[in-house]
Amino acid sequence: MADSVDEIVNDRLSTGIADLDNIVGGGGLTRNRAYLLEGTPGSGKTTIALQFLLEGAQRGERGLYITLSETATELREVARSHEWNLDDIELFELVSGEHLDPDAEQSILEPSEVELGETIRGVMECVDRLTPTRVVFDSLSELRLLAQNSLRYRRQILALKQYFSIRRCTVLMLDDRSSDPGDLQLHSIAHGVITLEQSAQDYGTERRRLRVVKMRGVKYRGGFHDFTIETGGVQVFPRLIAAEHHTPFTAALRSTGVARFDEMLGGGLAAGTNALFTGPSGVGKTSSAVRCVLSALERGEKVSYFLFDEGRATMLARAKAMMMDLHPYLADNSLTVSQIDPAELSPGEFSSWVRNAVETQGVKFIVIDSLNAFLQAMPGEKYLLLQMHEMLSYLNQQGVITVLILGQHGIIGDVRADVDLSYLSDTILMFRYFEAHGEMLKAVSIAKSRTTAHQSTIREFRLSASGIVIGEPLKDFEGVMTGLPTYRGITPLLAQEPAAGAA
Repeated sequence: MADSVDEIVNDRLSTGIADLDNIVGGGGLTRNRAYLLEGTPGSGKTTIALQFLLEGAQRGERGLYITLSETATELREVARSHEWNLDDIELFELVSGEHLDPDAEQSILEPSEVELGETIRGVMECVDRLTPTRVVFDSLSELRLLAQNSLRYRRQILALKQYFSIRRCTVLMLDDRSSDPGDLQLHSIAHGVITLEQSAQDYGTERRRLRVVKMRGVKYRGGFHDFTIETGGVQVFPRLIAAEHHTPFTAALRSTGVARFDEMLGGGLAAGTNALFTGPSGVGKTSSAVRCVLSALERGEKVSYFLFDEGRATMLARAKAMMMDLHPYLADNSLTVSQIDPAELSPGEFSSWVRNAVETQGVKFIVIDSLNAFLQAMPGEKYLLLQMHEMLSYLNQQGVITVLILGQHGIIGDVRADVDLSYLSDTILMFRYFEAHGEMLKAVSIAKSRTTAHQSTIREFRLSASGIVIGEPLKDFEGVMTGLPTYRGITPLLAQEPAAGAA
């Protein structure tokens, strides 16, 4: 008999959300235990609870939704909005018409000892009659009002927990956190606690996240995890932990598609590294990234381009005008260009997109254009650095080449960036404007490379109808990177000797 009990205890029940099962540890919730799902109104408690019951129905397990706060009609409307059918789930509504009769001496809306007893008896009679495997109790805030004081409330919750355990029910108890924030009675009673949070942004959609506060006997994934509510239910985005993902790969150098770029880089970009393209607006960062993308596509690699700033159609048209037509690769799905609105995206969701591109689509080259806009999706610079550190570590371990584009403020002289990612970058390409002979020219230099013996030269850089052109080292100039150089020699510029700059 003991072996049978142990088998039941160790069995797991899926929540109906695969990524939530991963977060709580062990592949789901321990059977025959009571769990607290807490969150303010609108945070997603009801949706998760219904998914939990629907998952059980698909597995042939009887589900019961006990509601003290919402009516059965309201629950069916919620289900209809997600295109769900609740026919296989029992809805037990304790807020009935007779309780709301103004002539009745007692009302469920007026807490009293009599009503608390009637409510508990109603719940027990329903469970005894239906013998469900999964139960949702919505909500504990109503029970708190009926109990009138914290001692009676705690005793009643303990009694319900014991009752459900004896009848081998796995219970989700919902709470809207309307009690004193410092009251942790429910946390101590429940086998596990999941907290849902919803926050409004100054601009853009609201953000939702969850955290496992407690889960007895299980190693769960701590911290906050973003989630969204879409048609079809809740989608959870587990926090990325790079240390959990290691894939063997060959750290070979890959060409950028421009011979002199490769020469400056010491042979090209190494697999499993990231490169930061930094410089003022319009200096050629995106065009250089597109050239690298095209080279990867020509090698037969799959590429994902995450576009935050420029319009997708504009970027593709501009690339085509420079003899870098990406449309054939979009047509055969070897290239994916995702236009992203940072006001509508959470950091966790973006991480999940990146992981999906690598693990599902087999992508080996990724561009994030640009980090300036991506920063706007973050609570602050500190979180961007932490997020990028984890994401870049993950991508490096997958053998992916990542190009990050970071725009800087200013044109000539003192240029500044919103955030300093230099310490996270394996390679840094610096693009600058400089003035010479009455023209505004461009220069490029490799400031850092962890994997190759790169050149330290500064070269003129131009964008033409035939693509990217890089000139000879500007040996006769001083102060090019400041924007106001001094010319002390005879080295011709690209405009003076075009043939010499052919890449």
